[in-house]
Amino acid sequence: MPVYIALQALVDGLDSVPFIWPILKTIPWLGALYLIKLFFSGARSSSERNMHAKVVLVTGGTSGIGEAVVRGLATRGAQIVLLTQHSLNDPFIVEYIDDIRNDTNNQLITAEQVDLASLHSIRTFATKWIDNAPPRRLDMVVLCANTLTPNTADIQSTAEGIELNWQINYLANFHLLSILSPALRAQPPDRDVRVLFGNCSSYMGGDLLHITQPAPIYKSRPKPSPTATQEPTIFSPGNAYATSKLALTTFALAFQKHLSSHKRGDDHPMNTKILLVDPGFCRTPGTRRWLTWGSLFGLTLYLILYPLWWMVLKSPAMGAESFLYAAMEEKFARGEGGWLVKECGVRKLGRDEVKDEEAQGRLWKYSEKMVEEAEKRGALERAKVKKEEKDRTEEADAVKEMADYKAKVGKKDGKKMDGSRRSKKG
Repeated sequence: MPVYIALQALVDGLDSVPFIWPILKTIPWLGALYLIKLFFSGARSSSERNMHAKVVLVTGGTSGIGEAVVRGLATRGAQIVLLTQHSLNDPFIVEYIDDIRNDTNNQLITAEQVDLASLHSIRTFATKWIDNAPPRRLDMVVLCANTLTPNTADIQSTAEGIELNWQINYLANFHLLSILSPALRAQPPDRDVRVLFGNCSSYMGGDLLHITQPAPIYKSRPKPSPTATQEPTIFSPGNAYATSKLALTTFALAFQKHLSSHKRGDDHPMNTKILLVDPGFCRTPGTRRWLTWGSLFGLTLYLILYPLWWMVLKSPAMGAESFLYAAMEEKFARGEGGWLVKECGVRKLGRDEVKDEEAQGRLWKYSEKMVEEAEKRGALERAKVKKEEKDRTEEADAVKEMADYKAKVGKKDGKKMDGSRRSKKG
């Protein structure tokens, strides 16, 4: 057909072809839209690596970019352990794992129940993982779990009293890796071990001054201190996400130094590398929640403008390309670690203060203290709930025992007697 139309246009002229001029006018616009879409889709990873038999822990692997990363690694033969808040008997997680296994032809996909909103749940899993001799194999940790509170929403806290963005985006990762650190350090020296942190450019708008600056500067807050050069931003859902990402970036670089400073018994250099991965703006559930402000009106507006979002936002699969590049690029097996990966390339960090060792040390101590206090609150709450459940059980048993006793009193030789003892006596 195209050859016939071209031949007709050549022999009889362009005017002989029906609708030729509207078509010719439309083609440049379609080409421009294609180039715009191609630009916003980002770079593709050209790196490959043999992932067979490699054990990978993944958080946030059931939706969005995390799901795309899981599929990409599973397709290449990796053994995936999903850390999910869902019960392992939940129909969703059962069907999800079956789908991943069938789609990737990889049966080495399993899950562990870990609620990242609970420090107790994280500790239970991580201590069980490292309580093994010899140490369990661990080639990679991919931290994709993420949450974002819309500006219009109220501040939300976990059951242990920690703000939700700070807990999911930062403190959960700090707690998990702090416990798994011995497992990472114990891997054989010839093993290429990597930890991938899901990052976001919003970290450049974060604020850790209340942590990284000396405490006396802020004792008089909210009245400005005369010795302070900059006051911390007033906490709000709007800056909670950025602050949690800034803390995550600072901790990632500190954790690389923590691992690199460890002296192995075999005198080999530490082989675990830390990479920060910025996937860019993608059409994920978190981005949709942010764009819609968590409201029905915002969701309606989002659906109306969906062609625009489809054009300028990456798909989760394209966002996962930078993760796959960080997971498989050969050059990351060497060097000191602590790279920022964006658009399948190494980029420079936007804020130099995240490299400040003194600020990293303050953040680390602050986080350890926060974890300790939160776990104490969680232990007290669990003890309280357990006591209430025990009281309810004892009360129910007492009621049942009394009912059984009353039933037996009115019987003789298995037969119910007519009337009471007093009526018989009368």
